[in-house]
Amino acid sequence: MSLTARIEEELREARLARADERRETLALILDALQKAAKELQRPLHDDEELQVLQRERKKRREAAEAYRAADRQEQADAEERELGVLAEFMPELLSEAELEEIVDDVIAEVGATSMRDLGRVMADVMPQVSGRVEGSTVSQLVREKLA
Repeated sequence: MSLTARIEEELREARLARADERRETLALILDALQKAAKELQRPLHDDEELQVLQRERKKRREAAEAYRAADRQEQADAEERELGVLAEFMPELLSEAELEEIVDDVIAEVGATSMRDLGRVMADVMPQVSGRVEGSTVSQLVREKLA
């Protein structure tokens, strides 16, 4: 079952259960997936669906931080709850040790020795960790390893 179909089913269940907050969050996620499919003028592949969810997760994280910085805790909490619903559909996050192992393996595989090899290492690491780690985290670790 595709991620979009799974979210549609969860949305139906949330409507029947009258879980308003969950329903609204699922509707927003589904809308983002449908917009992406419409832009591409075809159904999304699994990895594309995951990319949309990653963007949504990033938006909510940034919004929660902004609300906290503006001392608007209620809105920040709402964003956090939405993140919780979104997390149900995301793959399990990698631990720092798992990520480090993947990066070390790729560096050895590629034979990277300096920052000039950053692009090659990132190109090999990102498909392996897609959806389970933020790109900025990967980039920072790769930079530390190559420095």
